[in-house]
Parts: sequence; C-alpha cells; structure tokens
Amino acid sequence: MLQRIQSLFLALVAVGMGGMISLPIWDKTALDTTQSVHLTALRLIHQQGTSAAITPVWYLTLLGALVAALAAFALSQYKNRLLQSGLCAANSVLMTIIMGLVMYFVFGKAKNLFDPAANGDFGLGFYSLILAMLANVLANRFIRRDEKFVRSQERMR
Repeated sequence: MLQRIQSLFLALVAVGMGGMISLPIWDKTALDTTQSVHLTALRLIHQQGTSAAITPVWYLTLLGALVAALAAFALSQYKNRLLQSGLCAANSVLMTIIMGLVMYFVFGKAKNLFDPAANGDFGLGFYSLILAMLANVLANRFIRRDEKFVRSQERMR
C-alpha cells in the first residue's frame, strides 16, 4: 500500500536524486581566489582567472535521473514486494556507481588541479546523494520486513 513507510523512503530517494542533479556537489576555491573548481551533476568547471576548463560529466545526471525514475516506479509497485526489493537493489548498485564517480572526480581529478593540501567543500548535492542512499537502504529493509510478515501470516492460516 502507498501508506507504508517504505513509500516515504522511496519518495525520499527520488527527491534526493533530484537534489543531487540540481545542486552543486563539490566546490574548492584557492586562497587568493584566482582559481576555483566546481563539480555539478552536469560538469566539472576549473576556472583560472577569466578562462575556464569545462569537463562534461552528464552521465552523473543520466544515472541520477535513472535512479529517481526507478524509485518512482518502485513506489508504484507496492503490490509486488519482490519486484520492489529488486528495484531497490538495482538502485543501490547505481547509487554506488554514482558515489564512486563523484569520489573519482573529487579526489582523482579536481583536488590536484591546484593546492592539493586544500580539501574543498562538499555541497548540498553530495549530501542529498547520501540521504538518497540511506533512504534506499531503509526502504529495502522495510520492504523485506513486510514480505517476511506476509509470509509468516500465510503460514498461520
């Protein structure tokens, strides 16, 4: 049913991924403010003075939209808990890939562009990705709990 707690968590997954797509993920600015690096779901921008080097990372947006769509589809599949659980597992894999890509861009590419000692700051997009991952794990847990409860009730009859 739609009023179950896992429905709320699946909705949070979709909203969290929307936040990851639309909000900045990571920023770093030099102490003298002549250089900066910004990571969003669409691009990695390294700005030096008036020039900027832009690296497209549109696949983060594509994967984020896919996760949000899968979460919305899983939300509508409340009668088939096994399918819902499988969709949550697929979302977990996709969100792990997204997190790996974000960590690669932050620590592999962007951090060493200038002043490697400075870490930079994670933005709201990163934290919304973390929220979506946590909500997905909780949704899967509650879906499995419901399935276990239904199976135990069928044995009682």
